[in-house]
Amino acid sequence: MDVNHKLCAQASDSDTLLDNPEYYRRLVGKLIYLTVTRPDISFAVGIVSRYMHSPRSSHLQAVERILRYLKKAPGQGLVYKVSSSTPTLVAYSDADYAGSLDDRRSTSGFCTYFGGHLITWRSKKQAVVARSSAEAEYRAMASVVSELTWLESLLTDLGVKLPSPALLLCDSQAAIHIAKNPVFHERTKHIEVDCHFIREKVQLKKIDLRHVPGTEQVADVLTKALSSTLFYQCLSKLGAYDLYAPACGGVLEKPMYKGPK
Repeated sequence: MDVNHKLCAQASDSDTLLDNPEYYRRLVGKLIYLTVTRPDISFAVGIVSRYMHSPRSSHLQAVERILRYLKKAPGQGLVYKVSSSTPTLVAYSDADYAGSLDDRRSTSGFCTYFGGHLITWRSKKQAVVARSSAEAEYRAMASVVSELTWLESLLTDLGVKLPSPALLLCDSQAAIHIAKNPVFHERTKHIEVDCHFIREKVQLKKIDLRHVPGTEQVADVLTKALSSTLFYQCLSKLGAYDLYAPACGGVLEKPMYKGPK
């Protein structure tokens, strides 16, 4: 998506309703299906899917931009290799505070890795309006903790024993302090349930919560539109490969994206 442009219900008077909204809905429906294997378009598809009820010309232009991007790399996908290292669970959590122009709700995004390979990801608008960036980050953190709890249970049922607690990386120092602080403050009472939920997992050593610099936050690609350089860097970290790209030693030996020249 264009980093300098945000979609909304009506951008201008020239942003007219589509004569054939069913065409827009069919395109977005197919793109939603494609996000099952394409984390790189999850955020963009999540944005355009918010306007299925009354799509406008600007929304259709955004969909066409996604289609042009997909056409340029038809062989892109996630590759899973055999790893000799001990498998561990690692997750990145991020939120775009008040990113929606229509209702000022934030967007949560997370991605989880097992044994160094991406296995689950999500980009979703939060159900309530966050009153601060720390609250938005904390709600995103609560979502990924639920995901990690489910993954740990699933791996246990499959007979996989994790050697260490799941590692959760977040770029918000404020959210991390709330999770590790045993004392509630007045400003955090409205998210008390999430506070208890995450703090309990941290105290039981089920989750190892650490800070990650914003420049290394992989989940950024799931919460906001990025410049081409940052976008390609995030995709490389997600493990996106192009099966048709020539590379020395085999097409699967190098990440697809290296950024523009």
